Amino acid sequence: MLPSLTPIPAIRFLTTADFPPFNFRDVSGELVGFNIDLAKRICAEINVACTIQAWPWNQAANALSDSQGDALIAGLAMSEENGALFDYSSTYLALPGRFVTQAEDVEDFRADALNEAQVAVRAGSAHAAFLERYLPGIETITFDSEIEGLEAVKAGRVDAWFGDAMRASFWLNDNLGCCGFAGEAYFRPHLFGEGFTIAMPAGHDPVRHAIDWALVRLQENGALDELYLRWFPVGFY
Repeated sequence: MLPSLTPIPAIRFLTTADFPPFNFRDVSGELVGFNIDLAKRICAEINVACTIQAWPWNQAANALSDSQGDALIAGLAMSEENGALFDYSSTYLALPGRFVTQAEDVEDFRADALNEAQVAVRAGSAHAAFLERYLPGIETITFDSEIEGLEAVKAGRVDAWFGDAMRASFWLNDNLGCCGFAGEAYFRPHLFGEGFTIAMPAGHDPVRHAIDWALVRLQENGALDELYLRWFPVGFY
């Protein structure tokens, strides 16, 4: 059921303007992105007025704490420190780990057949820990960044890459002829993070309940999928 909206005639969203494709300014200076569209859809779903204001990243959380907004939609981490100050909505975009291979290897890819393969992974990452724990037979080749590992796949220096699927989707968008996601998506929130949520000042339950209700509705009516496909042409699920 839709919670009572009496305490929230409007939702003041805060965000940043430097995190494409989630929240950024286009060539005309307009604030656009996945998060911007999502905030507007949330307000439309619960039929309340909506404002969206961009702040520098290092000031956004403080602005929320100072009641200069009702909700922060900018990927604020669910850390212990932040948890003492803020409550969070349900996750609206999870962040799985995925393998990437050269295009000709995608169709026949099987993670359990990688025992003699070399897989690129970022050194010291949660994804490296995942491979060590769940696929210990794989020979991992570590790189300082995801991009270096993905470029190694493109050049044929390694058989596959494993890491953050969202970052890989951005790279694949510019390398569609070479490579693609292979195999299933691995969801491990305890390793890869809880994904994207919306932060509210602790105790602001009416806003949180209304946003969570709207997110459920947007999932059920297909609006979340529509936004996902619009802003992530190379899907990472």
